[in-house]
Amino acid sequence: MKLSVVIVNYNVSAFLEQALNSAMKAMQGLEGEVFVVDNHSVDNSVAMVRAKFPQVKLIENQDNVGFAKANNQAIRISTGEYVLLLNPDTLVEEDTFRKCVDFMDKTPDCGGLGVKMVDGQGRFLPESKRGIPYPRASFYKLFGLSKLFPKSKKFGAYHATYIGEDETHEVEVLAGAFMMMRRSVLDKVGLLDEDYFMYGEDIDLSYRILKGGYKNYYFPQTRIIHYKGESTKKGSLNYVYIFYKAMQIFARKHFSAGNARVFNVAIDAAIWLRASLAAAKRIIGRILLPLADFLLIYAGYVALSKYWEHTVLFQRNSFFPDYYFYAVLPGYTLLCQLSIWLSGGYAKPVNRSRLNRGIVIGLVVILLVYALLPETMRFSRAVVVLGAVWALFIVNALRHLLAKTNLLEVESHRLGRRIAIVGGPQECERVLGMVLSVSTTREFVGLISTQQVENEGQKFIGTIRDLPELLTIYRVSEVIFCAKDIPADHIIDWMNRLQEMQLEFKIVPEDSLSLIGSNSIFTADDLYAIPVQSVFQKRYRRQKRVFDVVCATLLLLFLGIDIWFVKSRGDFVKNLFAVLLGRKSWVGVRSAASDASTLLPGVLHPADAYPGSRFSDEMLSCLEELYLRDYSVHTDLAIMAKGFRELGR
Repeated sequence: MKLSVVIVNYNVSAFLEQALNSAMKAMQGLEGEVFVVDNHSVDNSVAMVRAKFPQVKLIENQDNVGFAKANNQAIRISTGEYVLLLNPDTLVEEDTFRKCVDFMDKTPDCGGLGVKMVDGQGRFLPESKRGIPYPRASFYKLFGLSKLFPKSKKFGAYHATYIGEDETHEVEVLAGAFMMMRRSVLDKVGLLDEDYFMYGEDIDLSYRILKGGYKNYYFPQTRIIHYKGESTKKGSLNYVYIFYKAMQIFARKHFSAGNARVFNVAIDAAIWLRASLAAAKRIIGRILLPLADFLLIYAGYVALSKYWEHTVLFQRNSFFPDYYFYAVLPGYTLLCQLSIWLSGGYAKPVNRSRLNRGIVIGLVVILLVYALLPETMRFSRAVVVLGAVWALFIVNALRHLLAKTNLLEVESHRLGRRIAIVGGPQECERVLGMVLSVSTTREFVGLISTQQVENEGQKFIGTIRDLPELLTIYRVSEVIFCAKDIPADHIIDWMNRLQEMQLEFKIVPEDSLSLIGSNSIFTADDLYAIPVQSVFQKRYRRQKRVFDVVCATLLLLFLGIDIWFVKSRGDFVKNLFAVLLGRKSWVGVRSAASDASTLLPGVLHPADAYPGSRFSDEMLSCLEELYLRDYSVHTDLAIMAKGFRELGR
């Protein structure tokens, strides 16, 4: 037998199902066997394997015996020329096993092999290639020198950053998530060391393979998705403690006594340092944003007060007292922030509606307090109101900036998750039915087919060849790939290609009711839905008309300023009055679009939200259909902001 695949599972049934599906596809054409060793899971993992994968050799442990011991149970009874240790939270490409076996067949000095790993968002995982964690290498990584000098073999030793991501090369350490080894080598150097319960055993075995006279190779000619230990929280202090303690076991076994002592001292220091940094991060995370809000809101109050003092009070030969600036204005600011906090505006992820509601409520509270104060302490209602307007602007601007720089998570627009399901027509329909089965929310779902669909209807918005453009036009935030119709290597290619769009990716295994994500598992209990928010409904047509009139009025009031920012100024003025008189709308669609003849002609069109972009007629039609069936005032505002220079069209 050529290959034995061993998967150790502990309470990750959905991930295991996906891993087995991909492993069975990758095993085609090879003589092999697949083992699942279950460490006493309570999430129906065993029943799932029995029902869906009867060909798998299942070992059921009555306790969680750890990663090393569980792997050894299967290795001892396996018969393959090569043994692959595979994590349950992985997805392999269809040709992964064949390519790896071929490479090892042609490379007799290869004792162990690892592959290129990406996470659930398609990002390269640096642990795909690693070095022995000698004290100096760990020191360089811990203190950031490896990031400063990634091409240095000395400073970049921990993650072998001096080796290119796509360069086949010798490495010292293989990742236990995918670790293929020769049986003859295991017979010589021994199996996994069972002194390790979790973590460190892959480093230990890799080191013993090298000591046995063999080489370990990093082989990036094939890739796997590794969701990075979804059964553990790798950022937690518990993980840090367990991992570093495993490193101490490694040092005690393989380093000299002196080096082991130095390494253990460094490890203890690292644990305390990580714990201190984690605590400091939590404290700073809770303080910095409110502190920044206080400083910005207070600065706005001060600036408005100074302006009011010099333009209004000065005419009355009056000024604000000193305590107004260091007592009253800080009081206004703190009342505003207290209201934000009570409204949930500081909860994470940030919800803009709760944030803005808190500011408005804070304004009302301040005005009520203001009304109860004696006459001598009622300084200026105008400053209070304008200060609240400033607060609305500045706190939203701050959160927008932090979200753009990935320093803060902000809840998406009220439409919620905008989902595109990508796959064959039948599988798309199945997945759509699954996610809508218990739906109560109003969220958009679009189906993108891997092939041309006749009479596709409104649910199908296009084909996979236009995937980037469709995701942009429909403002998709989450993409679901149907693994039945799309090969794993194509899924990884798309994830890599779409990285800059900052999307959430999920995969639905064949015949599964689970959606596998980068940091979570979604089942049919998750709620997705299609909105019923057509611009032809009276409610939204009324909103659109009010928006048009309000915008036209404001633009007319500030005509002396805004007219300089449009191209055709004469036509801009004509458009202002045409909108006010109900002859035009600021945003419309072509008359050829369905039912569009009942709408006012538009100055701008949905495509104006993407200045500089060129769309085919088919894509323009999709864009306008989306606008018509999924209307919001926010959409019109965004189109006007992007196409402001064309308002004189």
